[in-house]
Amino acid sequence: MADLIRQLFQLQDKQYAAFQAKLTPGIAPEKFIGVRVPILRNFAKTFAKDPAHEHFLKALPHKYYDENMLHSLLLSQMKDYDACIKQVDGFLPYVDNWAVCDILSPKIFSRYKDKLMPKIQEWSASDHTYTCRFGLEMLMSFYLDADFRPEYLEIVAAARSEEYYVKMMVAWFFATALAKQWESTIPYLEKHVLAPWTHNKTIQKARESYRITPEQKEYLNTLKVKQ
Repeated sequence: MADLIRQLFQLQDKQYAAFQAKLTPGIAPEKFIGVRVPILRNFAKTFAKDPAHEHFLKALPHKYYDENMLHSLLLSQMKDYDACIKQVDGFLPYVDNWAVCDILSPKIFSRYKDKLMPKIQEWSASDHTYTCRFGLEMLMSFYLDADFRPEYLEIVAAARSEEYYVKMMVAWFFATALAKQWESTIPYLEKHVLAPWTHNKTIQKARESYRITPEQKEYLNTLKVKQ
């Protein structure tokens, strides 16, 4: 992998590395090479055609944040659903920050929604912060439109965690669900199903959304709870 690391350092932007380090607490600054995401996306498209990428995907754990970002981008391009699921399951235990988690979004998942649902339930119930966050994000990405079912909201409401990045994803999910599926979602706030912090953060994020009407925003404001 020395050649790959050399290539990544050739794409380095040190100012961007410092910026990313500030946005990603808990990861040592020296772990950031500093490859900007658009450049890394283009690199991933080319690297995916190189047989060496298969060895890279097996070489876990990676040393650098940028390697993990590249790993997520490679998995997001995979076209074989079963192979992708296997690779995602192998990678998730090594995901240690929100950025690597959130950029992981395999396009192939959109074609296998029935088959994917049991995996989403499994991931969402995980005690591992970023496995749980990933499961919730996939539910938000693929199941809030034509494939929506009210019972999917229960999966997210059940994801009780004190981890900030799980709580934020729950709030993000419910704010998005309010925008797309108001009638099914609003009872979760009216009945105070969510933990107080997550409840109020959901309202905050929903009221910041242009997809929520002024009238809905006013009503949401009346549902805030004391913490």
